[in-house]
Order: sequence, then C-alpha cells, then structure tokens
Amino acid sequence: MSIMKQCIYLNGLVSETLKNPNSHTTTAIVNAVDEIEDNLYYISDVISAGIADVGRLITDNILQLLIFPLLLPSLQLDAVNDIQIGASTSLYLLCCILRIVKIKDLANTIAASLFCPPEAFVSDSETTLKGYVPDRGHETQQTENKNVIEVDGCSNNIMPSLSSSSPVHPEDIISKGVSRLTLRDALLSYITAGDDLQVLSSLSMLTTLLQTKELDATMLDALGILPQRKQNKKLLLQALVGEDSREDQFFLSGRGFIRDGFSCELDGYLQNLKVLDALVTLFCRSNISPETLWDGGWLLRQLLLYSEAEFNNQHLELLRDLYKNCTSALLEEARGTWPDLLVTVLCDEWKRCKRAMEAPYPRKELKCMFLPLDKPSFDDVLPSESSFVAGERMCKVVKVFVLLHQLQIFSLGRALPEQPPTCPPSKIPENSRAGNAGLDVSGPKLGSELRLVDAVPCRIAFERGKVRCFYFLAISVGASGWILLAEELPLKKHYGIICVVAPLAKSDPAIDQKYSRWLHLQIRPSTLPFLDPAKFITHGKAKTKAPVDGRWTLAFMDDESCKSALSMTLEEIDLQSNEVEKRLKPLLNHEGAIVVPDTSTHPPEASSSTATPSNSL
Repeated sequence: MSIMKQCIYLNGLVSETLKNPNSHTTTAIVNAVDEIEDNLYYISDVISAGIADVGRLITDNILQLLIFPLLLPSLQLDAVNDIQIGASTSLYLLCCILRIVKIKDLANTIAASLFCPPEAFVSDSETTLKGYVPDRGHETQQTENKNVIEVDGCSNNIMPSLSSSSPVHPEDIISKGVSRLTLRDALLSYITAGDDLQVLSSLSMLTTLLQTKELDATMLDALGILPQRKQNKKLLLQALVGEDSREDQFFLSGRGFIRDGFSCELDGYLQNLKVLDALVTLFCRSNISPETLWDGGWLLRQLLLYSEAEFNNQHLELLRDLYKNCTSALLEEARGTWPDLLVTVLCDEWKRCKRAMEAPYPRKELKCMFLPLDKPSFDDVLPSESSFVAGERMCKVVKVFVLLHQLQIFSLGRALPEQPPTCPPSKIPENSRAGNAGLDVSGPKLGSELRLVDAVPCRIAFERGKVRCFYFLAISVGASGWILLAEELPLKKHYGIICVVAPLAKSDPAIDQKYSRWLHLQIRPSTLPFLDPAKFITHGKAKTKAPVDGRWTLAFMDDESCKSALSMTLEEIDLQSNEVEKRLKPLLNHEGAIVVPDTSTHPPEASSSTATPSNSL
C-alpha cells in the first residue's frame, strides 16, 4: 500500500528534523504531508460516490493495512524495536484520517481501539487481524469467533469484523474493560510526561476525536472528552422527549450508562477526571512551549462548563499555586531585563491567546506540529545571562500567565476582555529628570536638544584611542528608560545635543573596584528581534554570529561625580520598574483568582524570563 510507505517516509523525515532541523527537511515534511493528505482526500472523494461496497472495502483496507498493523502499535508507551513509526507521527496520521475520511464505522473503530491494551496490537498484522493477543500476564486465548479475545476468562468483543466492516457498537466495547492500561491511558501519559511534540500530538488527537461528527457521543463520554454542555443538552432533550433509545440509555444517572445491570457512571466520571488531571498537570510543566499549553487550555475550555465548580479541590489548588508562582515571575520581570517591553508584550499576547482560546480549532493545520517554531539561528551558544535569553524567558512567562489568567476568567463564566486590565501610563512629573531635561512622553531622539540640568560630565572611548567628552544622563519616562550621552552646545550654556541613546533597563551600573572614577554599564539592544519583523531571522536560513550585549566604561572627573551617576541610574531604574508594577496592578489584583482553602504553603517557583540579541556599542 503506497500510503503506508509514505507514512514511514514521513516518520523518517520527522525523526531527522528533530535531530537536525533545517530548511531542507522542513520543506520535505511539508511535501510529504501534502502528498499523504492528497491521497486521503482522493479516498474521501471515492467514498462520497455513494457505492456501499467500495466504502466498506476502503474501510477494511485502511484498518487492516495501515491502522492496526502500523499506527496503533506505535502508541505504546514502551516502544518495541520493530515499530516503524513514531507515536507523534502516528497520532498525526490518525488525526488526518479522522478529519478527511469521514466514515462512521472507521471513526468509531479507531476510537474503540483506544480502549484496548497495547498488547492487543502487535507488529505481525496476521495475528492482529485474527484477534490473537500474546500472553503478557493475562490468561489470553483465541476463541472460535476470530473477532473475540478472552482476557482473564472474560470474553470481549473488541474489534468489528474487518472483512465485512460490521458497525461498531460503543457499548459492546466500553462496558467490558480489557486492561488497566489502555491506549487511552497512553495518550494521557504523553500529555503529562511526554516531550513537546508528544504533548501536542496527543492534544491534537483528543481534539480531533472531540470534533469528529461521525463519532458517537457515548464513545466521547467513555473517553472522558464529552463536553458537558453537549451532555447536558442530551439529557435535557431526553427528559423533554422521553426517549429511551439504545444510545440514549447510556446517559442515565447523569453521566454514564446502565446496561445489563452494569453501571459505567463511575467509570465515565473517572475518565473525565483523568483528562482534567492530565490537562492541569500539563499547565504545571515548565518544559513545554507556551503555544502547546495554549492548545491544552483550548481543550480544557471545551470540556468544562463556565464554572470553576467543575474543578475539584486538587485542581483548584494546583491552578492557584501555579497562578501564584506565575504572578511572582511576572513581577520579577518588572525589575528584570525587559521591563520597558513587558506591558506591550503582555497586551499583544493577551489578544493572541484570546483568539486561540476562542478559535474553533486550536491550530489551523495539523502539520504545524512538525514544523519548528521560527527562531533566530546563531553559530554561537548564547550565555544564560544574555539579554536575548532573558527576553525569550520573559515572553514565556507572559504567555503562561496570560493563559492562566484567561482560564480563571473563563471558569467564572465571564467574557474575556479585548485588552488586559492595566493602568494607563503616568504623566511625567514636573520635578523629574526627564521633565528637567525638557523631554516629553515620546522620549529622547538622536540630534534633539535637551537641558543638561542633572547631567554629569564624563569621558568614553567608543573607538580605540579616540576619547570623547559627553554629559551623562539617566532618565525614565513611564515604563521606558534611557541612558543618554549628550554634547554641550558651545553657544548655548547648559544645553546639549543627544548623541547616543541606550536602554536604561539591564544596565547594571557598577563602580570599578580599582578605579573609583570608572562606572561600568551593560547595554542591551532596544528591542527583541523576534518582536521586530524587520530584524527577525527565520528558521532555516544561514546562521549568523550570536549577538553580544554591549558594555560601556565611563570615566568621571572625580569619585563624587561617579557616585552621583551611579545613584542617578539606580533611581531611574527603580522609577521605571515602579511604573511597570503600577500598570500591572489591576491585572494582578484580579478578583476572579481561583481561591480554595489554604491547606498548605507552597513557595513560589523561580521565575523565568525571555531573551533577545543585543548590539554592542
């Protein structure tokens, strides 16, 4: 089957890209994915012709040649050597099949397979198709009916007859457990313990199942991903109409179903609880990208009603502690490397997260999971203290904070505002250094004139052997701040022309230990390259030399002048950070924060920040 070879080829490309991402493998993945999807759309077109026998034949072939022998075995947590395809690639392909080849029996068979243990699918397709399961701790044997397996003496009808494409009845599978650990559990394990790609793949699979119209609601309920809005609507219709059909009887007693004296109400509740546990645990993971966490937030939003009552106390405590830690991390960023961009980034990410949470799908295209995020590419490894690294961490903190904040608003049944609640920028005080220099809210501009009231004369050499005399001035205007070097106007006393402008944040002023008239300053770039499209370096392009933060050493006339410049810089840094904290205050004092009884104390986790390249002056 050519599509099977294409799937194995795609898996090889994905594995190669994970080891060594480059533009060649990325393009190859896109082409391979497009070819597989084209074939699936062709199959869908053939099925839409309405010839029943053709539809059954295609369903049988997809199950027998692709899904059972190749895709499902790869979902095992403990991969075996002869597995030819990775779990993430397999989940992507299953999602493609469910979204493109819209056959009810096919969709329900795939979902039903998730209730089977991993050992139900072995590499040998012949034994799989016959329904034989190797002995792995259970008393298992093949019965006369080739579609029935026995586990611990209980006969379980697991799969439909592959030769005749018999319809799958969810209750026949759900009401009889096969193993404590199923492929459904493997999906949740990838969310709680897998890498970023595995998490995204599992979330995509659950999302696809959730939105597959061909899938019975009973199957979704047993998987633990039936939205409660849909379930309550079903119960309401049942109460009004008085229906008691074969499918509707599964929703008796509020959640599960009762059939043949066996109640799965508790099992349905536990499966839903497992999904919620996995998603809340996902939000606590620091090694997962924020975009993937947003996908988890989207799924959680689909599953719950607009009430925090759907969370149990453990969920509430975890979310509360996580929100508390993230708030502490955000406040640290107000006094970190990029406070001047913090509010801007937060407002931008708020709008992006809101769009993602309210979108009909978490991602536009499934193949996005295989494409690495665009990042600047450098030959050198950036040090952890680099302002670029700090900028990346800051953006991650903001994205996670925004997600948790919006989930809290959602849990209270409130609509998400278009913008986060922040204070407007403060006016420039008349007695401030910026006001004394004659600067307005637009900030300093090269070549513009300013008053040198608070400036301190100094010397600096930007080139070897070329020492220049300037007036040093540190100022802050609201959440922004700068270090200015100006040359005095010869015909206009106490006035100067701005010659050099550098960011105030991350300047880390320090007096030299040997020469008390020298002041050392760190100089970071004015913006983050991934926030500036003009400077953005997309993934796969030629690598460049890693940016290095600049460093200035200013020489002052005497010790007192140097100390005055140090004091001025520290004061303006503090004013800048205070302004940022003030602007964030309405957001951090959010009344809808999740509150539960404080049964234990949890120290805040260390915050993380984000990074950006810096220009050396």
